[in-house]
Amino acid sequence: MPPLPQMKILARLAPNAATETDFYTVPVSRGARVQGLTVCNRSAVATSFRISVSPKGAATGTRDYLYYDLPITGNDTFMATLDTDLETGDVIRVYNTLATLTFVLYGGIT
Repeated sequence: MPPLPQMKILARLAPNAATETDFYTVPVSRGARVQGLTVCNRSAVATSFRISVSPKGAATGTRDYLYYDLPITGNDTFMATLDTDLETGDVIRVYNTLATLTFVLYGGIT
């Protein structure tokens, strides 16, 4: 078994409100080990978010969601340990109800 890749920030984004946005796409001819994700609410106002993973960049389907309209309180941070492997072209997408969230993805390229 090959060694695990060195963990680093793969992507970070503060997306517009109410718009599904491509957050991270696995590079061509590579794989990715996604280890963690944080969602930080920079506002005192509660909101919610969605995170999905679509194989090979396909349109987001109902089975692609990891989190759907998950609430996050004001001035709070959500952390998830994912520890999953993605393949070339797989896309992680995010959505936030208000434009007050910052998403950060950690992992390594394989």
